[in-house]
Amino acid sequence: MDSMENQRASRKVREGVVVSNKMDKTVTVRVERTVKDPHFHKVVTRAKKYYAHAENSKEIQEGKKVRIVETRPLSKMKRWRVVEVLG
Repeated sequence: MDSMENQRASRKVREGVVVSNKMDKTVTVRVERTVKDPHFHKVVTRAKKYYAHAENSKEIQEGKKVRIVETRPLSKMKRWRVVEVLG
């Protein structure tokens, strides 16, 4: 069993800002990344929102920075969970 866990791919980790905590046990996290525009070669900021599972979602205030990690599907749109609140 132990050797099988070592072979499993490491889970994706993202850091972002909580934009909503109105759902029960779920927070919405906005993750920003910078990418170079293929035509104009300028650095552009792209953002994506993720639904993340948090048992204590009401304690995580909007605007707080959190670290989320990929997990199994928990609902129709929820595939991430909050690991820690960074600040």
